[in-house]
Amino acid sequence: MAGDQILLQCYNRGCGEKFNPNNNGEDTCRHHPGQPFFHDAYKGWSCCNKKCTDFTEFLNIKGCTLSKHSNIKPPEPEKPKQDIVPDVEVIEVKPIVPHSIERPPFDTPMTILTPNIAPSLQQQLNNIEQPPKDIVSNRNEIAIGTNCKNGGCTQCYQGPESNSSFCLHHPGIPIFHEGLKFWSCCQIKTTDFNTFLNQEGCKEGSHVWKKEEDGDTTKVQCRWDYHQTGPFMVMSVYAKEYSPSKSVIKINPIRVYINLIFPKQNNASFELDIELSGIVAIPECKATMYGTKVEIKLKKAEAGNWTKLERNIVKKGQMEEKEDKQQPITQRIEAVDLNDL
Repeated sequence: MAGDQILLQCYNRGCGEKFNPNNNGEDTCRHHPGQPFFHDAYKGWSCCNKKCTDFTEFLNIKGCTLSKHSNIKPPEPEKPKQDIVPDVEVIEVKPIVPHSIERPPFDTPMTILTPNIAPSLQQQLNNIEQPPKDIVSNRNEIAIGTNCKNGGCTQCYQGPESNSSFCLHHPGIPIFHEGLKFWSCCQIKTTDFNTFLNQEGCKEGSHVWKKEEDGDTTKVQCRWDYHQTGPFMVMSVYAKEYSPSKSVIKINPIRVYINLIFPKQNNASFELDIELSGIVAIPECKATMYGTKVEIKLKKAEAGNWTKLERNIVKKGQMEEKEDKQQPITQRIEAVDLNDL
């Protein structure tokens, strides 16, 4: 239609209205001549220093300047120029890797480590070397005062006449679980330890003054573990009442052999023979014996972390398996030996 007026879009910042070019006075457009800014969650205009945190409120901030409307778009900001990399051959630079040490054979002659004796173990040496109280020179004899090995029986051996005395005991095993204490045979549960110890046996029988010997009595179960600290692999075997003079620790560049002797357990032993995953520097390795463990510091011959200590376990004796930690909790409820209480 001839009477229709063409309206133009105003591009002044903060205006956004359409206007009639024939009716465009000096004060018809209210806008912001400055630049919008967004910083630290604030939104505002540089011309009037008005700012807020809400975006809708920011859009509704009225212009601070009056002028004519303009339908000329402001120039687009220039995009940063990208450096054009010419198509040239890429040369890969690899770090220089030192020549690795050749791995020696497993049967390389071994060196005996002379351990340092910690004060905590030095104080126990006299007691460790003494034989157990209930062991005499003749293994077939029973020492006076030996406790009956049947669970729950409190009788002591006073001579041959003790064999005919009455033995009331628990044939099961003591179980401590979730605060409860009970015998597996009669299932009388209590939370008090003294009440548990005083529970009368549920079966009559004969006294047992000595535990039956089997093939495992010459071996001791010991837990062992390791960690690494920069240039060292530190190996720990947790044990008590072992003899430093009778025990042996031997190493070669890829092997560790440990044999701990326990005099108070009829010279029973813990034996561990490991082929190491890496190579160690023999002169810088050392061992320390404490009252509760044996610690061996193995100096790495090459820099870097080992993924694990052992490449192969040659002999583990009666070692406590690491996989035991993954057994169900019902299998990890421990039976407690109460004979020494």
